[in-house]
Amino acid sequence: MVLMIGGHYTYAEVPLFDTIKELLSLERNNYDKVGHFAQGFVPAIIAREVLLRKHVVNGKTWLNFFVISVCLAFSALYELIEWWVAVLSSEGAEAFLGTQGYVWDTQSDMAFALTGAICALIFLAKVHDKQLAKL
Repeated sequence: MVLMIGGHYTYAEVPLFDTIKELLSLERNNYDKVGHFAQGFVPAIIAREVLLRKHVVNGKTWLNFFVISVCLAFSALYELIEWWVAVLSSEGAEAFLGTQGYVWDTQSDMAFALTGAICALIFLAKVHDKQLAKL
């Protein structure tokens, strides 16, 4: 749904976040940050499941480290794709990137993905472990 809404309005022009921008006197529409949070949150459990089922790492600390690393690598790949699209299609680059003049957009996008991955591990790891134990 996050991608569909962003694709429909473009990430920089989602109406609800325009309203939030005005109410809080923000400089930009931050809907894209929801997408980047989800970009870390959703793959975290997928990566965790694969790493656990394939017995790739031993220990909770290493598991969490690799889950977060996978999510950050995925986020970095997405940021590179955004950059390549911007280079190839100079006209639609601003709408696709959604930077809205924010020079630290790429870095903050990755920070939101990192936060999403950490939140997924904090809030879902125990539930995930119980589900895997039932298998």
